[in-house]
Amino acid sequence: MPADFNWAIGGEAGDGIDSTGKIFARALSRAGRHVFTSKDFASRIRGGYTAYKVRTSVDQVESTVDRLDVLIALTQRTVDENIDELHEGSVIVYDGERTSMQDLEIPDGMVGMDVPLKSLAEEAGGAIMRNIVALGAACEVTDFPIEHLGSSLEKRFSDKGQSIVENNKTAAELGAEYVAENYATESDEFEYELETTDEDYVLINGDEAIGMGAIAAGCRFYSGYPITPATDVMEYLTGRLERYGGHVVQAEDELSAINMALGAARAGARSMTATSGPGIDLMAETFGLVAQSETPLVICDVMRSGPSTGMPTKQEQGDLNMALFGGHGEIPRFVLAPTTISEAFWKTVEAFNLAEKYQTPVYLIADLEMAVTEQTFPPEAFDMDAVEIDRGKIVDEDEIDEWLDDEGRFRAHAATEDGISPRALPGTTDGAHMSTGLEHNELGRRTEDTEIRVEQVQKRQRKVETAKEREDWSPREFGNADADNLVVSWGSNEGTIVEAMDLMDDDAPEFRFLSVPYLFPRPDLTDAVEDAEQVVVVECNATGQFADVLEHDTLERVDRVNKYNGVGFKADELAEEITEVLQ
Repeated sequence: MPADFNWAIGGEAGDGIDSTGKIFARALSRAGRHVFTSKDFASRIRGGYTAYKVRTSVDQVESTVDRLDVLIALTQRTVDENIDELHEGSVIVYDGERTSMQDLEIPDGMVGMDVPLKSLAEEAGGAIMRNIVALGAACEVTDFPIEHLGSSLEKRFSDKGQSIVENNKTAAELGAEYVAENYATESDEFEYELETTDEDYVLINGDEAIGMGAIAAGCRFYSGYPITPATDVMEYLTGRLERYGGHVVQAEDELSAINMALGAARAGARSMTATSGPGIDLMAETFGLVAQSETPLVICDVMRSGPSTGMPTKQEQGDLNMALFGGHGEIPRFVLAPTTISEAFWKTVEAFNLAEKYQTPVYLIADLEMAVTEQTFPPEAFDMDAVEIDRGKIVDEDEIDEWLDDEGRFRAHAATEDGISPRALPGTTDGAHMSTGLEHNELGRRTEDTEIRVEQVQKRQRKVETAKEREDWSPREFGNADADNLVVSWGSNEGTIVEAMDLMDDDAPEFRFLSVPYLFPRPDLTDAVEDAEQVVVVECNATGQFADVLEHDTLERVDRVNKYNGVGFKADELAEEITEVLQ
């Protein structure tokens, strides 16, 4: 029996592939199994190949691999797209009654299961349930208790009425019964037996983790415009944020979204917006206003393939330079990049704290792979009791006197030693003030005085230097700390590289792995780079944007492993590539 099991369903966009995959993933997690999913979907509502892959094990899994054990193929293209991942003994479930599938040729060594998905679904109550029939067939193939699938169907369809739930359960049972009755001989030979446990896991994707982190951090206003792959942040918050006295607003465009968020932040609410690369481009001007007015704001960029419209539903880490350097003028900022889905929750909390502590915009950078991937975690990975809120240097009526000038006016942009000015929320007695995108004095009133200009620029930059001293910007470290070789990466590649380390041959070169969640300010890796005989930077872009930054910081050349075809790294793929580069 394989150490882990890999399942996929594929077909045309609009065939319910995503919801089917989620139902199966939830069933596996409810059975106490770890799950890691991946998606391949077209940039349109209907038509175009789309697939949902689930990797599952009783042990934690943090990446996909180039292996498929059971494939539910709704189209011929599904088989063609996945042929390289299928192997001897792989099971292909398909509906031979469909005209397009009647001539399907099953590759040598694989098992084809012709299951009348549509007919059985109609028997259960409607052809729309054909994918559920296929899930029932998969349960029988893998000896997976179908009651766990039934529990997942209850969760998915309970709001549509009990009759819909029962119809779907019947559809699943018919699929399982058909396989048991018609493929009994083959079933006895299958190696797959999905063990269940009593473990209780949370199944969550990166966008949902960001949304949950925002709520835990005390976010009370979110404005956004739908854009792949950031939309799920807004969808998660909608209906939930309101329970805590907050508001979610769908703006007419990205310009409106960030300006609404800025307004809410000026009013004292913890505020956030989320978008992808094209939206970040549009938000760049207001980003400068956020920094100039010293307003705390979290801006989430869920990256996708660019430039321009690019490939909206494909993976890439191409926005790093925009996050680090985007905007006109010199803009103080923080840039955080969660390295795992669970870290997306904690880094979101941290982003809100940093924004208010230093009255500075914070970029929270994720990517499509992290955003749409569902993964299981123990509930304690999201321990709400461990969340700490730090609202920074907010002053009230008892403290405000020391920040008034000789005429009793509040110095909202006081040039303090640490660069952080006092912050008075609206309604604070004697705290009335103004801020402007124009250069201003301590009172927030515009000026072109050269000395004040220098003072304010230095004050704003000083906040970053203060943060460098006060905060922990350390990378996450894995592998052999004494190894001669060093691998560095950022963002969502962490789990894939960690698993690649386990997949490498015993004679493969050992390496120390540093995963960097802080892009600005970022850890000083000079010593680590100088101590290594060879340094490899792994990232999903063509030019090696973080490799360039690392070379700039350390004045040392590094090797690069880059991928930019729209598909994220896989563990077995990286095991080979890193080994090859190091050898």
